[in-house]
Amino acid sequence: MIARLWSARATKIQSTRYLEHFWQSVVPNLRTHDGYVCSNVLVRSQGDAVEILVTTVWQSLQAIDSFAGADRETAVVAHEAAALLTDYDRRVRHYEVAQMDGLSCRPSQ
Repeated sequence: MIARLWSARATKIQSTRYLEHFWQSVVPNLRTHDGYVCSNVLVRSQGDAVEILVTTVWQSLQAIDSFAGADRETAVVAHEAAALLTDYDRRVRHYEVAQMDGLSCRPSQ
């Protein structure tokens, strides 16, 4: 399995709106892609700003390619999401999942 990491920055109000957008729009869309396993969102307050770290887990790089396109390290950020952020990474990072705990992130068998 492969973890795809992406980060962004927002104000506190924007971060709340982004989280709503993520769970209402992004996750349902991700679930339509073969090979998508799960996601999580971490936030860290830094004064008036919030750092957002999104991790999606995929069964393979081929599944990511199907989702992301020819350049798998290009961030996929909808215009609606970008409008809720003060800044975001244009590139993502991929890591092979060496170990994982949690039923929600295990691929269905």
